[in-house]
Amino acid sequence: MDPRIKPIVMPKWGLSMAQGKVTGWLKQPGNRIAVGEEIVEVETDKIAGVVEAGDAGVLRRILADVDTVHAVKALIGVVADADVPDQEIDAYVASYVAPPDAEALGTGDSPHQLLETDAGTLRYAKRGDGAQVVVLIHGFGGDLDTWLFNIDAVAAKATVYALDLPGHGQSTKALADASGEGLARALEGFMDALGITRAHLVGHSMGGALALRTARNHPGRVASLTLISSAGLGREIDAAYIEGFVAATSRRELKGLLERLFADPSLVNRQLVDEVLKYKRLDGVTQALGALSAALFGGGQQREVLAGSVAAGGPPVLVIWGKDDRIIPAAHAAALADRARIEILAPAGHMVHMEQPGRVNELILAQLAAAAPPA
Repeated sequence: MDPRIKPIVMPKWGLSMAQGKVTGWLKQPGNRIAVGEEIVEVETDKIAGVVEAGDAGVLRRILADVDTVHAVKALIGVVADADVPDQEIDAYVASYVAPPDAEALGTGDSPHQLLETDAGTLRYAKRGDGAQVVVLIHGFGGDLDTWLFNIDAVAAKATVYALDLPGHGQSTKALADASGEGLARALEGFMDALGITRAHLVGHSMGGALALRTARNHPGRVASLTLISSAGLGREIDAAYIEGFVAATSRRELKGLLERLFADPSLVNRQLVDEVLKYKRLDGVTQALGALSAALFGGGQQREVLAGSVAAGGPPVLVIWGKDDRIIPAAHAAALADRARIEILAPAGHMVHMEQPGRVNELILAQLAAAAPPA
């Protein structure tokens, strides 16, 4: 088969994704495509997203109609050079066999695992087997699925762990210490329980503040910091969002709040709202979030600024922000202007790692490569 023929497949975003629905093609047959260009829009049971080109060439076939559902890794399109004969494209399509989904077959890593720690039972996911270790830390009210567009890409070069912090996701809802330091200790306990002595910490929003605290408290355990729309770099925060999220009990209330997280509010689909609502209705969640909100964001602002804990000459620091962030101002990135690489991405809001996953993944992998020990 001609090696210039490349497949476009239904992506696997997140460990539990089994299928996706094509909602719109952004390119048409005959269009030339560059690496990283957006090709097709896909909706999962979590969120809508866009598939980016992994190979350059010409879009030669569209095999998935709009509003059709396909299993992950199913062939939905074909890219090839313009001079590849049509009959070779036809033969490729006819002979294509989707590679097996290891999780679906039960032969790969378990999608989610539970770990007993001093902070209680924590849910986590593990991907990859690289020499470098990455820990992904979600934000306030989130869970490990916030990384569904990132975990597999980063795991191509590293061993990656993503966890549900106490009070979040499917981890314990009881908080022994509802404070930033309490959550930081829970993160450290998670690393201890898994034998992780040193890791690259990637934190979103509140998770960025926890990464900053860990670097301050245990600098030897942090190989690098990647702070995404991070808390802890300034006082301002959308207090109305925080208070509204804690109090929200209906789909209508949540939908309006979640739309404020994105530059493109259409990414917030019904399934995403329902997932968050299901979490919000679990016993102990409102109390846990309320306690954390008071400790971290009491008085309508961030209670502690941690920018000074990033020492010059310490681990490499990367700051990524969505230009259109309405929750924490992108201007806070300037607090680390002399100690970090700063990337402001547009169009993107607070969930920049979901709205611009290709670029965010590229930046994280470059950070790992720069911090890797010499061969």
